[in-house]
Amino acid sequence: MIPGTTEIPESPEFRAIPEIDDARDIAPRDARELSKLFFDRLRSLEEGTREHQYARNTLIEMNLSLVRVVANRFRNRGDGAMEDIVQVGTIGLIKAIDRFDLSREVEFTSFAIPYISGEIKRYFRDTSWAVHVPRRLQELRGELTRAREELALSLGRAATPRELADHLGMTEEEITEGIIAANGYMAGSLDTPTTEEDAPSPGAASGHRSHAETVGDRDPAMDLFEDLHTLAPLLARLDERERHILRLRFGQDMTQARIGAELGYSQMHISRLLTRALEKLRAGMRAD
Repeated sequence: MIPGTTEIPESPEFRAIPEIDDARDIAPRDARELSKLFFDRLRSLEEGTREHQYARNTLIEMNLSLVRVVANRFRNRGDGAMEDIVQVGTIGLIKAIDRFDLSREVEFTSFAIPYISGEIKRYFRDTSWAVHVPRRLQELRGELTRAREELALSLGRAATPRELADHLGMTEEEITEGIIAANGYMAGSLDTPTTEEDAPSPGAASGHRSHAETVGDRDPAMDLFEDLHTLAPLLARLDERERHILRLRFGQDMTQARIGAELGYSQMHISRLLTRALEKLRAGMRAD
């Protein structure tokens, strides 16, 4: 018996299945032997029962070392936390356990590793892109990377899109689309320092600017220009009295009472004229 395990006597289905205090502490060699025992008993247990759930969960915990081994291969990818990679790999392990057939006489380790690795690769493929692109273009990026490496060795230089197309059996347009889409794989930070070409000129303050400092922003005056450009013909449609009242109110910042006194109208009448003129302008702006 494996140290730290005890037999479970109360259920006939549990005969020869040890109860393990912490399956994650079992050495890989012992885990391989125990896994055969648990898989053998798992086939005869009814799914959904406590015994079946115990055997399945123990198999998962015993074989988590496989997940860590595979996950370490992706440690240097730099676009996923190790904890997330292990969690994703565990999903692959669970799929392998649910689909493994002991009668095939295949080592579970050999069967599970492709499942674990495939799940992790799918995770990187689906979540690592800075910009969402279609799946076919994500897969094309990997093909282009391999083709470039192969052609660089044989040609002694970087391959052209035409040569990549011939190598992959695609059109040049498809290759160009894939190259453009590959630019969406990784996004640069706006805090990244600019290149030497963008460095301050001699005599300027030392230190490189960040990209954020060089990126243009929308000029609020552009909105004002567009509004004035739209408003000009609308003003021309007003009668002279309405345009004069607007000039006094908004051009010279006069109060309605003062405008009324200057034109010989009551403040109430000026208010009505002003409201009517503004409503005409608003209706025209909305229509445009």
